[in-house]
Amino acid sequence: MRETKKVLENTIKRCKEKDIIIPTYEEMAHPEKIPRGIKDELRNIGLWDLHSRNLFRITWKNEPVKSGGGFGGVNYMEIPKELTGIKARIIMLIGKYFPTGSHKVGATFGPLVEKLVRGTFDPTTQKALWPSTGNYCRGGAYDSYLLACPSIAVLPEGMSRERFEWLEKIGAEIHATPGSESNVKEVYDKSFELKRARPDEVVILNQFDEIGNAIWHYVCTGQAIEEAYNKERKDKQRLAAIFLTQGSAGTLGCADYLREKFPRIRVCAGEAWQCPTLLYNGFGAHRIEGIGDKHVPWIHNLKNMDMVAGINDEFCIRLLRLFNEPSGKNHLKLKGISEEIVDKLHLLGISSIANLLGSIKMAKYYEMNENDIVFTIATDSMELYQSRIEELHEERGKYTDIHAAVDFDTCLLNLTTDQMLELSYWDKKRMHNLKYFTWVEQIGKDIEELDRQWYDENYWRDKYHSYTEWDKLIREFNEKTGLLEKYIN
Repeated sequence: MRETKKVLENTIKRCKEKDIIIPTYEEMAHPEKIPRGIKDELRNIGLWDLHSRNLFRITWKNEPVKSGGGFGGVNYMEIPKELTGIKARIIMLIGKYFPTGSHKVGATFGPLVEKLVRGTFDPTTQKALWPSTGNYCRGGAYDSYLLACPSIAVLPEGMSRERFEWLEKIGAEIHATPGSESNVKEVYDKSFELKRARPDEVVILNQFDEIGNAIWHYVCTGQAIEEAYNKERKDKQRLAAIFLTQGSAGTLGCADYLREKFPRIRVCAGEAWQCPTLLYNGFGAHRIEGIGDKHVPWIHNLKNMDMVAGINDEFCIRLLRLFNEPSGKNHLKLKGISEEIVDKLHLLGISSIANLLGSIKMAKYYEMNENDIVFTIATDSMELYQSRIEELHEERGKYTDIHAAVDFDTCLLNLTTDQMLELSYWDKKRMHNLKYFTWVEQIGKDIEELDRQWYDENYWRDKYHSYTEWDKLIREFNEKTGLLEKYIN
C-alpha cells in the first residue's frame, strides 16, 4: 500500500511543475465563478488544445468556438416538430463544445481527480487505465494529459477509426480488444490482464463502477438541464421527461438531480434493441457507438427509472445518412425544416440520434402534448464518425432522394412505441439484480452494498452529495500548490 502522504506530495509537486490548477464542481457547473485571470488565459487557448487550463472548460457553457472562447449559457438546441412529428418539445444539450467534442471529459474528471486530491493515485509512477467502448477512454486520456498523468486506453477494435487516430496523437498506450460496441467483457478481461501484469503501475478507472462519473452529471448536467428548462419554458409547460441511453449510466446521474427538483419527471433508459439487456436480459451486438451492453453498471440507480426503451440501430444508421448526406439534407428542407436546423444536425453523433429517437418514442407512449418538454443529450457530433459515412457508401452505395424520403417517413414521422416497458417495482428490482452476476460474482463487489443500493433510501443521495466534500479537497489541493494565489489576490 502506497503511503498517502508521500503520494500526495508527489502529486502536488507534479502539478506545481506543470502549472496545473484543478477546477471545482461548482466552477464547472457555474463557470462565472472561475477567476477572471484564468478566463483571460483561456482566450489564447483552443478548445481542444492540450493545455491544463482547459480543465476549466469541462462545462456545458463553453462559447461554441474553436479557440479563445469564454463562457455563456448552456449549449443546447430544440428539435422542431416538423422533424420529430410530435407535439411535445424536445431539447438536446450539445456535447460538441467540450474539449474532445464529447462530455466524457466530465465523466472522467471525477474518477481521476478524486484520487489525485486524496493521495491515492501517484502520477509520477502510475498510469490511469480507461476501459471503454468509445468516448470514455478519449475523455480519460485527455484529462490524464492535462493532469500530467500517463494513460492507457482499452477499447474494442471495431470502434471508429477517428478514435484510434486521436488516441495515438495524444500519446496514450492503446490496447484494442476483440469485437465492437457490445463487447464490454473483452474490455474488462484485457484491463484485468494489464492490472495483473503491472499491479503497482496500472490503476483501472472503470466508468461503469466509478461514482465520480455519475456525480459529474448529477452536478453539472442536472443543473444545465434545469437552467435550460427555466429559460425555455412557456406558460404551462413542464419538464415532463428525460431520455438517455444507458452506456456507463453516468449521464443518468443527472436524472437523480432532476428527480429531486422535479419529482414528477419521467425517466427512461434506452438501449439498442439488438442487445436488450434491461428489456429482456438479452445479448447481441449493435452499431450505436457510445452505449454499452450485456451488463448493468454498478452506478446505475434503477430505482430512479420509470421506463426502458429499445432503439433500433438500423434507424440510427439510416438517420446518420439522412442528417449528413446532401440528398438527405435537401429532402429535409423540402419538408419544411429550416436551413438553420438542417445545418445543425451534424451536432448529433450516432448515440445522439438514438437519444432523439428514444425521446420521440417516449413522448408518443405517454401521449405528450405542447405543454410537455422532453430533455435529452447529444453526447458527441459527426466529427467523430466521418469514417462511418465513407463505410456506408461502400456498403450500401449512394444515398438517394428515395432513400431520404423513406428514412424520414419510417425512422422519424412514423416511429413506433414497440420495444418499450413501463417499469413496475419488480421490473426495476429484476434489472437491479442483474448487477449481481457482473459485479459480485465476476468482480468481487460486496453483496451487502448491492442490497444497500436497493433498500437504503439514503445510499444514492449520500453518494451524489459527496461532491461538496470533493470540492473542499480540490480547494485544499490548489492551496497547497499555491498556483491559484495570483488569480485571487
